[in-house]
Amino acid sequence: MDPEYEKRLLRQQNGQMSPYRSPIYTSPITSPNKRMTGDRFIPSRTSPCWNINFDIQHPQTPSSSLKSKDSNNESSKDGLAYAALLRNELLSAGIEDLKDLQTGDKKVLAPKEPKNLFKFYSPRRSSSGCDTSPYSLSPVGSKSQKLLRSPRKAVRKISKIPFKVLDAPELQDDFYLNLVDWSSLNVLSVGLGTSVYLWSACTSQVTRLCDLSTDNDTVTSVSWSERGTQVAVGTNKGYVQIWDVAASKKVHTLTGHGARVGALAWNGDMLSSGSRDRLILQRDIRTPTTTPERKLIGHKQEVCGLKWSPDHQHLASGGNDNRLFVWNATTSIPLQTHMEHQAAVKAIAWSPHQHGLLASGGGTADRCIRFWNTLTSQPLHCVDTGSQVCNLAWSKHSNELVSTHGYSQNQILVWKYPSLVQIAKLTGHSFRVLYLAMSPDGEAIVTGAGDETLRFWNVFSKTRSTKESKSVLNLFTRIR
Repeated sequence: MDPEYEKRLLRQQNGQMSPYRSPIYTSPITSPNKRMTGDRFIPSRTSPCWNINFDIQHPQTPSSSLKSKDSNNESSKDGLAYAALLRNELLSAGIEDLKDLQTGDKKVLAPKEPKNLFKFYSPRRSSSGCDTSPYSLSPVGSKSQKLLRSPRKAVRKISKIPFKVLDAPELQDDFYLNLVDWSSLNVLSVGLGTSVYLWSACTSQVTRLCDLSTDNDTVTSVSWSERGTQVAVGTNKGYVQIWDVAASKKVHTLTGHGARVGALAWNGDMLSSGSRDRLILQRDIRTPTTTPERKLIGHKQEVCGLKWSPDHQHLASGGNDNRLFVWNATTSIPLQTHMEHQAAVKAIAWSPHQHGLLASGGGTADRCIRFWNTLTSQPLHCVDTGSQVCNLAWSKHSNELVSTHGYSQNQILVWKYPSLVQIAKLTGHSFRVLYLAMSPDGEAIVTGAGDETLRFWNVFSKTRSTKESKSVLNLFTRIR
């Protein structure tokens, strides 16, 4: 071997630079922390972060849902439509109706993941063919055009101010009385001191029906018959008077109670009355002298709430003993007894939309609205309102209810069922809102309080909901 060649090999093995190498040559053995990179940068576009780049929120995350939390906010609906329009044009989501977004349909909300987002294609054509006419002058596709033309749901606004206020002097501030009722003929009856007054909602005319001052008695409850031709008046001495409104004449005087009658409820020609003597009496007003009365014994203290179910088969009663009873129309023994409330149960309401659904509210120490399935005797829901529950009433046309409250908020709340979300909060009474009645058309309510005023509110809509109830309590939708 050539001795000069051997020297070159030894120099290479000892780490010395070869004279035949470039002076900027580096060893191929590099540090493990360094990476070999070329002079060209190719970005990765397989999964672009749309949440950051385009401020489009992912629909599956609850904190960033496209569905607006406030359905009454017009700007939020505009933002919802704009976000859907971006999804159609950028992600080919194919959203045609804004209602699909508002109902939270995940299939509609989920965008289509493009395989190659930056691949050139004509914006007028889709994978299924000609999506938009090539002669269209619109800058957006047909799906977005349908989205922009889709009808918007009218924004529901509940006025926070009553549309009418009437003076009601001597309206008692007593939790256990029921002194206001609205008839099917659009006439309001109010018990003020020793008299009962009628106010016509059509003519605003006020007439006095009766005066109990000659008998040294006071009015403790009023209730209209279903036809709206007769009104029952409960008195402090335990009498129940039946008055013919058209003739302004007293028809009957029913006895049997030993104390004041604070609750009345009609069931056709049958009248149920609850008293401080802890009894519930049921009598046929057509033949009060010949038909024997039926006594319902169960409450340990004053009966302050009575309501018949819409099918006229069950009577719900509440008392100062914190108990809620459900009675059958033909028996004298309670079918159900509920003792979950921690205070007096005056607020009682049967749902007209779901068969067997009953709502009840407790007093100051309870403050809860409870819902019951009377078909199975099981509790359904419970919501703490934070104040005394005085009255409950269901909407006639939608699955909503209104509650009035006393200590300490003195407010009126409108609830959505079964989500139990507050739709509106109405204030204005300076005393407990002890009295509540609903107009015959189901749109307005009237509330009364110890501040001696009657306030009229528009809280419900006249239009009947087109959606059928899917509750398991509605047995009629399951009949084949």
